[in-house]
Amino acid sequence: MSGKWKHFCVMFLIGDGMMAAIRPEHAAKAWIAGPKVWKDMMQGLAERPQLTRAIGMAEAAVGLWWALEQEKDFD
Repeated sequence: MSGKWKHFCVMFLIGDGMMAAIRPEHAAKAWIAGPKVWKDMMQGLAERPQLTRAIGMAEAAVGLWWALEQEKDFD
């Protein structure tokens, strides 16, 4: 994966994770589209804001970890 794509993925993980941590219902509802199984899962997350918040925080943490790992490539 190129450096630009890694950077984009890190930004997405951190940003989406923080949005889910701050406004979990809104973040889950923003992704309600596509196949029924996906819509049902996102609706379930919208109805469970604490779970959505926890997943978002984990997502942001993975993004931060990945960002720090990428820094090693530039040393």
